[in-house]
Amino acid sequence: MAQGDTRRIRYAVVGVGNIAQVAVLPAFQHARENSELVALISSDAEKRDVLGKKYGVRYTAGYDDLEQVLRDADVDAVYIALPNTLHRAFTERAARAGVHVLCEKPMATTVEDCEAMIRVADENHVKLMIAYRLHFEEANLRAIELLRSGRMGEPLMLSALLTQQVREGDIRTRESVGGGALLDEGPYPINAARYLFGDEPTEVFCYTNEEQDPRFQGVDASAFALMRFPKGRVAQFAISHAASAVSSFQVVGEKGDLQVESAFGYEKERKHILTVGGKSEERVFATHDQFAPELIYFSKCVLEDQVPEPDGWEGLADVRVITALQESARTGRPVKLAPFQRQRRPSVDQLIVRPAVEQPEPINAPAPAQG
Repeated sequence: MAQGDTRRIRYAVVGVGNIAQVAVLPAFQHARENSELVALISSDAEKRDVLGKKYGVRYTAGYDDLEQVLRDADVDAVYIALPNTLHRAFTERAARAGVHVLCEKPMATTVEDCEAMIRVADENHVKLMIAYRLHFEEANLRAIELLRSGRMGEPLMLSALLTQQVREGDIRTRESVGGGALLDEGPYPINAARYLFGDEPTEVFCYTNEEQDPRFQGVDASAFALMRFPKGRVAQFAISHAASAVSSFQVVGEKGDLQVESAFGYEKERKHILTVGGKSEERVFATHDQFAPELIYFSKCVLEDQVPEPDGWEGLADVRVITALQESARTGRPVKLAPFQRQRRPSVDQLIVRPAVEQPEPINAPAPAQG
């Protein structure tokens, strides 16, 4: 922690693509209670200049100078918003510099990379958290609370959809940077199934579509997956980078069902439709800043020396499922998963609400979706 600073954790944002510009950087205004943006790391000189001036950030540099900036700016933590294939390398660089790491999901593209990230964080005594913003978002946390209440009976099945039309040339269409629907969108329904069921999948099966669209270079444009859980529970999901935008899930229990609309996004209000005993009720959740809560929570963990709930093992838990789904798609066969235990799950105790931000026009960072 920065000497003499017992209130605000000093952050460097590493990678200032679209998500960083429209969501992460603006979120610091709502996280001022314990978080401060002090440095920007990007290979794009125009981004560094324009964004540095916009946010009053003195320290900006390219990727090669990361360690120097971390020292000069007295950085406590980094927010890594780089392409998936770079997460491990920059987590290791930051950790070896004694800097805590908040890394975007997916944590990495392989289980081995996830394990290495956890190991280097432990060896250098820094915190590692994966940016699961929905672990602090009300509609998803209230869904967890509802299932745990027993009002719907035992949850038996879950079905989720997460789709969008990705523009040509976006990094999500390229294998070299860890693109594809499973790595980009897969963490959302996989993570949701795990926290809603409060358990880990034991077997998975997956189809992928990689051939129908010239936008996609060696990556899955769409995926259709089944996950078997203990106690006879089953989750299914469909994800796509080549379909009209949908974001929802439905959980069916013994006594009722819950539909959650706009479940995984951060730009729209969300809705619960709960049906029990043939009677339905709706609840709407307003649009809020989902990124400031991540910063506030992680800074609190650093200041109070607490282990984050969505830690490296939480990130690994999803990546091991994704890689099993990739194997299933390659082989056309179900893949069994080794036993895996998670002691901590997100709960409503982690709810942090902050006002929505107005998204700025990004610099050299178009949105991933077409339209």
